[in-house]
Amino acid sequence: MLVVGFPAGAFQANCYLLAEAEGEACVIVDPGQDVVEPLTEALRKHRLSPVAVLLTHGHFDHTFSVAPVCDGNDVPAWIHPDDRELLADPLKGMSTEATSFFGGRFEMREPAEVRELHDGADLELAGLRLTVDHTPGHTEGSVCFRSGTEEGGRLMISGDTLFAGSIGRTDLPGGDMRKMTESLRRKVMTLEDDTVVLPGHGPTTTIGRERASNPFLTGLPDAPASGPTRGL
Repeated sequence: MLVVGFPAGAFQANCYLLAEAEGEACVIVDPGQDVVEPLTEALRKHRLSPVAVLLTHGHFDHTFSVAPVCDGNDVPAWIHPDDRELLADPLKGMSTEATSFFGGRFEMREPAEVRELHDGADLELAGLRLTVDHTPGHTEGSVCFRSGTEEGGRLMISGDTLFAGSIGRTDLPGGDMRKMTESLRRKVMTLEDDTVVLPGHGPTTTIGRERASNPFLTGLPDAPASGPTRGL
């Protein structure tokens, strides 16, 4: 599998492109702020043709460019129904301080075609098979995407559910630490140690590395330890 990733925007959210190989169809994950230009360059460099945009959750640092990217390439956006309203009303997912910063107004719109993700669904896109795991906690509609079952080929795109050394914050609208703990226990800790994790912010990691050193995972199946969280 070809994986191309880069951070963008004020919050340095990671945008990813996944394909079988160069010169093939691809899926785009989380096109956030200031993504259009570097994304266009990455598509050109690797000769990739988008067939879909996948969203790990509805926060604007991951969805800001979804409408121009989808409509410009005539492809659908996929998002969990619990976060769909954030595509057109991103203020619902922001803190009071952030809402004030934008003057109480921040307009976005849905792309022309939106499809809904559901827990356990297997998506067959661009020659890839991606399994959807609903992982509420950071937002109600947060999801992770898994690919591969063989040793050395297992991959998870974790959005803001799991980072290297941390997890997504749960103090924003729609966040819930109890649900986050359950998502980590049921959907993350069950994965193989060699699973490569592509997070929504920060560097790539593995499940084994996080199981051994992430303070939010080392206490599971008990409640996770306290520590700094990340994300919007």
